[in-house]
This record gives sequence, structure tokens and C-alpha cells, in this order.
Amino acid sequence: MSYFVTGGTGFIGRFLIGNLLKRKGSIHVLVRKASLKKFEAMAKKQGWDPKRVIAVAGDMTAANCGLTAAQVRALTGKIQHFFHLAAIYDLTASAQEQQAANIDGTRHALDLAAALKVKCFHHASSIAAAGLYPGVFREDMFDEAEGLDDPYLRTKHESEGLVRAEKRVRWRIYRPGMVVGHSKTGEMDKIDGPYYFFTFLKKLREMLPPWMPTLGIEGGRINIVPVDFVADAIDHIAHKPKLDGHCFHLTDPEPQRVGEVLNTFARAGHAPEMTMRIDARMFAFVPGGVRMAVGNLPPVKRFVGMLLRDFKIPKEVLKFITYPTRFDNRETERALKGSGITVPKLDDYAWRLWDYWERHLDPDLFIDRSLKGKVRNKVVLITGGSSGIGLSTAQRVAEAGATTIIVARGEEELFKARDAMKKDGGKVFAYTADLADMASCDALVKQVLEAHGHVDILINNAGRSIRRSIEASYDRFHDFERTMQLNYFGSIRLIMGFMPKMTERRKGHIINISSIGVLANSPRFSAYVASKAALDAFSRCAQGELSGKGISFTTINMPLVKTPMIAPTKMYDSVPTLSPEEAADLLVKAIIEKPSRIATRLGIFSALVNAVAPKAYEVVMNTAFELFPDSAAAKGDRKALKDEQPSNEQIAFASLMRGVHW
Repeated sequence: MSYFVTGGTGFIGRFLIGNLLKRKGSIHVLVRKASLKKFEAMAKKQGWDPKRVIAVAGDMTAANCGLTAAQVRALTGKIQHFFHLAAIYDLTASAQEQQAANIDGTRHALDLAAALKVKCFHHASSIAAAGLYPGVFREDMFDEAEGLDDPYLRTKHESEGLVRAEKRVRWRIYRPGMVVGHSKTGEMDKIDGPYYFFTFLKKLREMLPPWMPTLGIEGGRINIVPVDFVADAIDHIAHKPKLDGHCFHLTDPEPQRVGEVLNTFARAGHAPEMTMRIDARMFAFVPGGVRMAVGNLPPVKRFVGMLLRDFKIPKEVLKFITYPTRFDNRETERALKGSGITVPKLDDYAWRLWDYWERHLDPDLFIDRSLKGKVRNKVVLITGGSSGIGLSTAQRVAEAGATTIIVARGEEELFKARDAMKKDGGKVFAYTADLADMASCDALVKQVLEAHGHVDILINNAGRSIRRSIEASYDRFHDFERTMQLNYFGSIRLIMGFMPKMTERRKGHIINISSIGVLANSPRFSAYVASKAALDAFSRCAQGELSGKGISFTTINMPLVKTPMIAPTKMYDSVPTLSPEEAADLLVKAIIEKPSRIATRLGIFSALVNAVAPKAYEVVMNTAFELFPDSAAAKGDRKALKDEQPSNEQIAFASLMRGVHW
């Protein structure tokens, strides 16, 4: 017995060939000339016998599938079963591509099958052939299909129609449900169907613990079947006598609703489940014109587009959330009776699908997350780059191949840092500037643009911190002026100086080093926190204006870092702090991922508590204020500076609230 298979290198095809090899006979596989090496590699990987699995050079888009007259003569009368699996199973493919592959390809396959005088033509259709039929679609139904406007649904329906109209050869039709990976290994070749929602579930897992109840969506029933069931069923039914002219639904007799499917995969991926689900069909009462008008509003389109892009979900998938069709599969059950071939329960193998996706298909696996991939040959400017966080970050980006520009006020320390990095092979430039002086900021911008043309990444790291209570600042208004001058006005001056070139090039990234104090509203830091809060607010406003022009803003609410800036407060020598290297890790994360904000969980929790229970939070902050007095440096008592030591209570409180300024 001999077989001819189109789409043999496809996902279902490779498993079907594996089944056919358990029977006697040779298997001829249609392969494009350009893909012969790929076929050989796959055959070797699958362990196919090269004497039995024979590549036939051809092309589905050509007459007789591209076979020559000599090839046709050599195979005529020798093929008992012709399996036509080649097609486009992709909702996002263009209408032209789907027409050529699904309709024209099927027509050419039928012509070839007739020329080869095969005994039976086996056509792999899809439940998509039913369109969006509202109700139960039986295996003997075809013309009743509705809602075929979508190119994928239409071409699958019309290609099946060609087979049904065929008079030259006998045929059998198979309509698989939504095909997912292997139920035993999880193997899958692409992201499709429910896999589109895995990225969303993964992000949900990263944000929330698995026990957290969430609000979700409910919809129609999604018919999911593993590829091994489909291949086994086709193989068994194809070899069973007296079934020609029949259609078989290779579907799950007990399909789950959309919400149930998502919860099944949420459990598999240890993500929180949707404990309350809103049925998307309840919005059907809204007139179509109204829904379309709202959906076409520019803000709505951009927001939906952003979410779909971030979660890697094609918009074409959304229409199937309210999928209205269910499938009767009595013909298939009769044909499979006694074979032991059944659809496994999704709950039993969902974890394998998730595991395989996370190891092999997760789009995040293919993103270049290296610092080198983000900064190589790009211009990165870091203020406060001669020491602390700035120096540690400069060393990292210089090592990664960036054109690194470090800026600081002190010339000796700055040039020493530059020379050390250049000695290690970095392309580093140093410029002195007093960023509290607007004229000096302008001069720096001019120098950098003349020498380097533009700045790709601007890191506003230079800053001044003052730890002093308001009561001790009545006669020190200049504390507020000088922190605002450097931390806010200096940073804004540089942003405004480099921004025109960024908007012209439609790309750029601004990273502002803020403070956890902005989230925690730390007492004794009113001057410092206010200046950083102003910069945070500017960034949020700028994001709304410039995100559409390719400009990204990242605010890092940095916890307490052991740098020269905190040295005057001797208490900080005994409390937990980040090292400059650990702080640089946060900056590297900002460069690679470009998030809007990076903050510690404690910082976010503090802001949340303050928003939900401001009076309770006020008590906590006042307790901390009373517990941590002004330092000797803040009081101007130089003699007491050496004797300043933290109490056990202070150390315990600071350890509990790790990283917060007190």
C-alpha cells in the first residue's frame, strides 16, 4: 500500500506520517525544492526510514501540484490513499495567501489525485468550514454555514466545497477542532489558538500571587483537541472500509467555555484564576453601529492596540471569544469505536502544553535581553557618572559597547573614571558641567550634540539629597531652592535640550532616577522628595505627549543606596542599603525593558497604603519621624558627628522598611 501526503512537513502531517510508518507501504511526501534540505533534517530528527518516506519535488500553487509528466506517470495507479493536509492554518494570513493555499492548493491536489488514479482522497478541512453558525453543526451539514466573511473561514469552507463536488475520486473529509500540542509531550510548532493568551497569563502570574481572585471574561465554547488525537483518528478512519463520502468532526464532545479554558491554563501556569467571569455575549444587546463607533474612537483603538501588542494577541482572535458553534461528532465516535482513540481531558495535559510553550515558544525567549543588544553603538549619557550609581552604570554600558558619555562637576574624579573605562576598552567621553547652573546645562547639550550628533539614552542620575526636618529648615529656604535647581530644573534642562533631536529621529529613552521617598513620603526629606516628585510628574505628563513619537520615559524610584550622598548621616552605616552595583542592575533593567516605572514592592505597598488608608499611614510616618531624629550633620554639630550611633530600635525599624529613607 502506498500513500501520497501534502503538508507532510506540517504539524499534523509529521505525526500522521509517523502513524503511517507503522503500516506497510511507501509514503510519498510533496516538498518544495527550496525545502528539500529542511525535509531531510526533519526526516532525520523524526527517525523516518528514508527508503519508505520519499520526497517528491513539487509546489501546491502549480497545476498538478508542480509534478512533471514523468513523475505523474511513475506514480499513476500506485497510490491508494492521498492525504491532503497542506493549507494555511493562520487567522492573520492575508486573503490572497489563504486563497492560493487553501482553495487553489486543494483544486491542484484534487487534479493530481485524479491523474494518479488514487483510491481515496483524504481532505483535512477544519471546523472553520462551519463559519460562525449559531447552534449545533452536524457532520452532514455544509451549506448551512454562516458568517463566512473572514478570509480564513471562507477559504476553509470553499476548499471543502471543492472536495464535496469532486466526481473523479472518492473522498473523506476530516474537520479537526482547534489543534494544540501533543498530549504526551506538549510538542507544538507555533503559537495559535489558546496559546495567544499564554503571554497574558504569564504577565498576570508575574504581577499577582496564584491565590489572588481576578475578574475575567466568559464566552462561547472552544473546541480544543491535541495533535496526537487528530493524527491517530485520521489514520484509523482512513483505513476503515465503507466510509467514503463521509465527513468526520475530530472534536471534543465536551468542549469548555473560553473562561474555563483560560482558567485551566492559568492553573497549569500557576497564574491566578478568573474567579468572576463576565460573559462577553451580554454586550450583544448594544447595536453594532454603536459598538463600531466606540471601537473606532482613536483613544480606544490605541489602547486596545497597545494591549494586544503587549500580550501578543492578534485582533482577529477576539471575534472567536463569543464563538457560537458547537459540533456533533457521532459519525466520528462510530468510526473510532473499539479503537481506544479518544479525546483526552484538557485538564490532564494542559500543564504539558504550558511547559512546552514556556520552554520553546514563549516570545520572550526570542527577545534580545542582553544589555549589549540594547546599547551597542548607541550614545548613552549619564549624569553623576564619576562615582556611585552613575559610575557603576557607566561601566556596564561601556563594557556592552555603548558610546558612553559621563558628566560630573569634579574634573579630577571624572577624568580618572573615564581613563579607567577607556583602558578597559570602552568608548567613553567625559564632560564637566554644573547641572545646577542652567547656562552650564545648555553648554553641555551643545558640546554633546556637536561631538556626537544625538543622544539615544539620557540617564538623569545626578542629584542632591537633604535630610533635615521642616522645623530645622525655617531659616534654610535655600535647601529647597538648591535641591529643586539640581534635581528638577537641571534634569528638565537636559531633557529639553536633547529632546528635539530625539523627536526628529523618533526614538529616544529618558531614565530619571527618582526615590522611594516619593512613594513612601519619607519624613525629613521634604525638600528632596518634592524635587523628585516634580520630576516624576513631568515624566508622566511627557509620556502622554511623546509616546506616539517613539520616546520612552522610565522613572526609577530608587531605594536607599550606599553612596557619598548619604555619607553625612552616620546612622545609614548600620541599616540595610543597596550597593551601587545593585542599583546599576535596576538601571540595566530599565534600559533593556523600557518600563514606565521601576519600584520595589515596599515602595509600591507604601503608596497603596497611603492611598487606601492615609490616616493610618500618617501614624506610621510620624512614628518613624519621632524615632529617627535629625542627624548631627543636619543640626550643624560637627563635634557630635563621630559619636552618632543608631539605636537597636532604629536599626530594627529600618531593617523592616528596607531601603526607605528615614
